[in-house]
Amino acid sequence: MKYSKARFGLAVLALLLPGVLFAQQAAEVKALDCVIEPNDTVEIGSAVEGILREVTVKRGDQVKQGDVLARLDEELERLTAELARLRAEVDVEVRSGKTQLNFRRRETRRMDDLRAKKVLAESEHDKAKVEESLARLSVEAAVAENKIAQVEHQRAQENLRRRTIVSPLDAVVVDVALSPGEYVHEQAPLMTLASVDPLYVEVFVPVVYYGRISKGMQAEVAPEDPVGGSYTAEVTVVDQVFDPASRTFGVRLQLPNPDYRLPAGLRCKVRFPSG
Repeated sequence: MKYSKARFGLAVLALLLPGVLFAQQAAEVKALDCVIEPNDTVEIGSAVEGILREVTVKRGDQVKQGDVLARLDEELERLTAELARLRAEVDVEVRSGKTQLNFRRRETRRMDDLRAKKVLAESEHDKAKVEESLARLSVEAAVAENKIAQVEHQRAQENLRRRTIVSPLDAVVVDVALSPGEYVHEQAPLMTLASVDPLYVEVFVPVVYYGRISKGMQAEVAPEDPVGGSYTAEVTVVDQVFDPASRTFGVRLQLPNPDYRLPAGLRCKVRFPSG
């Protein structure tokens, strides 16, 4: 009787074992090939054309947002900005016009008194009022010209500022394409920057794992040799469109790299948690 029960138990185990093994395999997401990439790559150009006077960085340098990368020749723009500043600060026309207007106002009040006493011709009184109006218009025109000069000064300063090219982000200089003395224009990128903190880890996952990988999930990333090691990354993107040819979907993970220890462009393995 005991022997029969044992045989029965083994038979049941034999029937259940394939299902158990399949469930274990389904619960495991094997290590998948991945690539570590910059989170952004930017070709730096110039908003204005001109002769490149200075390049302040070289390939491999680390730069911060706002750091000066290069300068174009700016002597003419500097002089233009200074001339515009002088014009904006000079308000002689405004002060002269106001003095003239005050005089004309006093003249008009005096004419008003004389007309009230019947000792002034109406035409003389009208002439005084017209001259006061003209003086007022002269002041308004001078004030408008001064405001225009201030705007021109701001524009000249902006033109001067654009001759200095600064970094739009924290990054590493990947390539410098132009040298001092060369002509810079909008079709000629000056240099290429890559932002490597954080890094992006790109991986294509078989569709059988869809639904088991979600945003916010932590995974272990192992860069290839000679870098090696294991690093924790967080899932930030799970594609909703599959690739029918390879039966995969894309997943992006974000890998912190504050000390720039990890280079971009590495192949790697990523292992997602089971379950």
